[in-house]
Amino acid sequence: MKNTKGMLRIGMLAIISCIAAENNEAQYTGINDSIARYRKGELVVKAKPGDNVQVEQLQHEFWFGCAIANSMADGSMSADDLKQYKEKFLLNFNSAVTENAVKWPSMEPEKGKVNYAIVDGMLKWTEENGIPLRAHNLFWGISQFIQPWVKDLSDEELRQTLQNRAETVTARYKGRFAEYDLNNEMIHGNYYEDRLGPDITGLMAEWAHNGDSDAKLYLNDYDILTGVMLPQYMKQIRTLLSQGVPIAGIGVQGHLHGATFDRKALMDALDSLSIFNLPIRVTEFNIPGQRSKFYFNRNTAMTPEEEEINGRELADYYRICFAHPAVKGIIMWGFWAGANWIPASSMYNRDWSPTPTAKAYRDLVYDEWWTNASGVADTHGTFSTSGFYGKYRVTVNGVSKEVVLDSHKGKLELQF
Repeated sequence: MKNTKGMLRIGMLAIISCIAAENNEAQYTGINDSIARYRKGELVVKAKPGDNVQVEQLQHEFWFGCAIANSMADGSMSADDLKQYKEKFLLNFNSAVTENAVKWPSMEPEKGKVNYAIVDGMLKWTEENGIPLRAHNLFWGISQFIQPWVKDLSDEELRQTLQNRAETVTARYKGRFAEYDLNNEMIHGNYYEDRLGPDITGLMAEWAHNGDSDAKLYLNDYDILTGVMLPQYMKQIRTLLSQGVPIAGIGVQGHLHGATFDRKALMDALDSLSIFNLPIRVTEFNIPGQRSKFYFNRNTAMTPEEEEINGRELADYYRICFAHPAVKGIIMWGFWAGANWIPASSMYNRDWSPTPTAKAYRDLVYDEWWTNASGVADTHGTFSTSGFYGKYRVTVNGVSKEVVLDSHKGKLELQF
């Protein structure tokens, strides 16, 4: 029996190797060239000939983010878990989104009883740590996610209540949220449009800008990157743009695959959406996703072989997105099994031990896609290196400066 198990394990590992090779080929030849072209710039240091120069990356410009669970800010997480949660979040992510805190049913389950405390707590922590935070979401028109008291309003009362919600939230948090999901998942259901007509999305945007004229308003929907609902989403975006709705960016969720994903469908969807010349964020990512056995039975644990495969799947997904110039970030929908709607997709187990998925993620973001360089200024006093866009510490003979290598400029010259 032991020999049989050993042979099965060797066979499975061989299959994993084959899958990895096929997946790498299935991305496309030259994917690393695309990453270098779109994600790296040149950092030039001007000093004295022979000066020692050290370049250390501190942060990516690209958003590698994660959702923040309500339990982080509502007092329900144990002190030990809260400490670990915050430490591991800052160790791995440079951006965030509210998982549930901003959703209207969470903020105002009963009419007039608005709870801002959880949102306030999240913003305080993210601002203290330099983490840009997305607000998910101002509205969600799927009927089952709308409070009964909202449905009981008359049409005029509903219109006024929507306006009050948009204006109050954006005014209260003016300049603090990096962006908002305006009305979530509209191609799958839009109760507000059904009640109040096709102009309601434009009015929602107008009301949001009454509260904060600089609020960046995103669309957000699912089954887009699989290709299933891509045509409908493209049509909706065209319609809203033709109506003058101020869309700041396109959100595409990354839940609706199984334990693997269709590489070509992902690339085709990103290419299609890029024609709008708007930033794209993968707003809600899990691997495995909603079409896997790990979603339908949340208590299902991965085998060691499945864990290894999962790490490779995550790496492939991130690599394809990072290589696409229109994509500005990927945000996980949970990273710890103690606060993740698909526990198997976590980077950390319930006891905070890291999973192979965590290793795959960190190997990409903090190793392969991380720039550290050192050398000596040449006879002209110049030291030059290519680096991933983001924040750096540059040190010359013990004197340091923090600078930003910006993708909009592509090059940074620094005088010492």
